[in-house]
Amino acid sequence: MDMIRRTVLKGAGATGVLAGLIAAGVLKPTLAYANEWNKAAFEAKDFDAALKAIGGEGAATNPALSMKAPEIAENGAVVPIDVISNLPDTTSIAVLVKKNPLPLASVFEFSGGAQGEVSVRLKVSETSVIQAIAKAGGKSYSVQREVKVTVGGCGG
Repeated sequence: MDMIRRTVLKGAGATGVLAGLIAAGVLKPTLAYANEWNKAAFEAKDFDAALKAIGGEGAATNPALSMKAPEIAENGAVVPIDVISNLPDTTSIAVLVKKNPLPLASVFEFSGGAQGEVSVRLKVSETSVIQAIAKAGGKSYSVQREVKVTVGGCGG
């Protein structure tokens, strides 16, 4: 009985302290929301429009940017993609699927010298080119790979 009472009192005390900090303005939970996002890029239905919206037009290739993707995906609902940028000062990596209804799948932003490495599981509607765009040092770099999606997981 005493354990339940102590647990309830601890929870009530913690809730009171948290509510007080929020009311005083010390904690601001709304800062956890995404500040800004590129709505035009994520809603673009054309690959070239999405590429333009993220500033990836004319991206150069560089061996320091690599992508690991399966040659054949037996389940288009879960296609594993790994992108690694060894470019110095990588600030973002975007992943696009050329033939998806909404080509821009994800954008990751890095700060403070973070390692430019992402791993995602994408839904790929049909056999398509998957392209990653990395921004580093004020320039855009690109790597791409075609992934064949088999219907029904037959592998052919």
